Amino acid sequence: MPHIPKIREALEARDALATTLTLAGVQLPAMDIRTPWADARRTGEAPYALVHLGVCSAPVALALADVITRGAAEGRTVGGAERVVE
Repeated sequence: MPHIPKIREALEARDALATTLTLAGVQLPAMDIRTPWADARRTGEAPYALVHLGVCSAPVALALADVITRGAAEGRTVGGAERVVE
């Protein structure tokens, strides 16, 4: 199956995000992997596997926003590169 590397990449990304969010005290209840190429109607569409974050309650969304805001304010690194916060 030619899309296995993309699915594996998405699974690893989902697991890394879930682990990081758990460490920050946030749990998204419906994280999943989606494979849009099965439903692709157009040619040339990129065959990516997507991390679907699902839906969450308002308190979980607020907790996620708080974690992101605190991380951005502290200028944390993203993808191995130092972020510049203005």
